[in-house]
Amino acid sequence: MILELDCGNSFIKWRVLAGPDEVLVSGVDESLGAALESIAGRGLILTACRLVSVRSDLETRALELELAGQLHVPVLIARSAECLAGVSNGYTEPLRLGLDRWLALVAAFHMSQAACLVLDLGTAVTADFVSQEGHHLGGFICPGFALMRTQLKTHTRRIRYEQDEVVGVLREPGKNTADAVERGCMHMIRSFAEGQVLLARELLGQNFQLFLTGGDAGYIADQFDQARVVPDLVFRGLALACPVGNGDS
Repeated sequence: MILELDCGNSFIKWRVLAGPDEVLVSGVDESLGAALESIAGRGLILTACRLVSVRSDLETRALELELAGQLHVPVLIARSAECLAGVSNGYTEPLRLGLDRWLALVAAFHMSQAACLVLDLGTAVTADFVSQEGHHLGGFICPGFALMRTQLKTHTRRIRYEQDEVVGVLREPGKNTADAVERGCMHMIRSFAEGQVLLARELLGQNFQLFLTGGDAGYIADQFDQARVVPDLVFRGLALACPVGNGDS
């Protein structure tokens, strides 16, 4: 059994695999300690662990040491590379491309074997373009939904409201501060996504595949009939970057 961890800016997403497509258990926690506590007591016999981290080198090293010390299994860590699984990194400095973006776009191309646009909606919203030949053409980064909301609350004195004041996500103009902020941020995210799809048609042609991933992907999934929503896209890329062998089981 393999423990996979996606250590993001805010949370740690994890899951345990019994085989390539067999997820035994999964979860999201605020810390590695909480994640390991969630896994403990389930009677799972782990044979390996692999992780992707967008945290600093120091934090990632601390995660690696904690995992090795508690689990006593090999710990594999994904790294950005110039090429992986038929995809060439489009950054001028490949190692500076965010690992979550890199793994997601590699997984998308591996799944589609076609030109693709990957939209990842998390703390940040990212867009990445991959050509039919597997060349990463670069991408865009903007604040995610929660980050935009938080910045407005933090830097605008009169924007104050509790989250449960918001009822649904509607397209009509808001008639109170809470609805105005929530719907305004939603329009920005949806407009960004629409712009990326239009640009993809220019860069990739009409026959590209659109992949959506990240915790907020549901906010835009209804915009695009052709979209493939793949919540575990980063984990799929992690398996390509850190193969364990024996069918990854």
